[in-house]
Amino acid sequence: MSTDSLASVSVVVPVYNSEASLAELVNRLHVCLDAHGSEHEVLLVNDGSRDGSWARIQELAARDPRTHGIRLMRNYGQHNALLCGIRKARHQVIVTLDDDLQHPPEEIPRLLARLTPDVDVVYGTPEREQHGLLRDLASQITKLALQQTMGAPTARKVSAFRAFRTRVRDAFADYRGPYVSIDVLLTWGTVRFAFVAVRHDERRFGASNYTLGTLVRHAVNMMTGFSVLPLQVATFVGFAFTLFGVGVLVYVVGRYIIAHGSVPGFPFLASIIAIFSGAQLFALGIIGEYLARMHFRMMDRPTYAVEAETAVGAAE
Repeated sequence: MSTDSLASVSVVVPVYNSEASLAELVNRLHVCLDAHGSEHEVLLVNDGSRDGSWARIQELAARDPRTHGIRLMRNYGQHNALLCGIRKARHQVIVTLDDDLQHPPEEIPRLLARLTPDVDVVYGTPEREQHGLLRDLASQITKLALQQTMGAPTARKVSAFRAFRTRVRDAFADYRGPYVSIDVLLTWGTVRFAFVAVRHDERRFGASNYTLGTLVRHAVNMMTGFSVLPLQVATFVGFAFTLFGVGVLVYVVGRYIIAHGSVPGFPFLASIIAIFSGAQLFALGIIGEYLARMHFRMMDRPTYAVEAETAVGAAE
């Protein structure tokens, strides 16, 4: 085992309507990291839960000083909550995982062991996904978008179960904006990524908050928030249809010269107009997405806002 694997660890967990799973999750985290010999803390970021999650977090924090709770003023989204916890972390390595116990805490030592001196970020890739067909399809769409945005070969292996060196966060310490993708932000600080296959358990509590529509929206936010690829696609589509229009013009003029007659029929004209109108609206829609993001950045909307925190224990 590498010496890096014994580094002190901050575990960041975004919490949303997970009252039932929190006690078991925190207990397993402490047991696992105590056995591993790592000094650690557990940061539970309550992202606007509508159940009793915050009361449970306060109870767990009072029971163990290594557990720290942060309550956001409303629901900002998983990645925004993660960013809040990442900025509060005090140890050498940060581990993130979901609150539903599908990421087994007992697999954390495998991520830490892979965090060798030549690696800054390690993803825990599920050996077998425990989701439905549509959710798996949406996950693949999101990872394709992430691959284009990150520009890293490990992008198709990303998951919410990750470990990285705390110093990497310095690259996005000043980031402000309502749209956050932790995986993209990590690429601002390093290109040294790795992954390890880990167990992925079945969901025992509640239902997933990530639907097909949610994941597709997240993919669109990544593409338009951290990449110019959609604008490049719009440029390519415009160029392609310009060539198509030139081809149609050559056909119409050639037919008139050779056959001494114009192209007959309203359907032909209507089809050409519809094709070009669609291409224009497609490009305008993409430009509109970017303008909307510029608008929100100019409004200076916060990435998150903290309403309350539990007292930091004696471990500080």
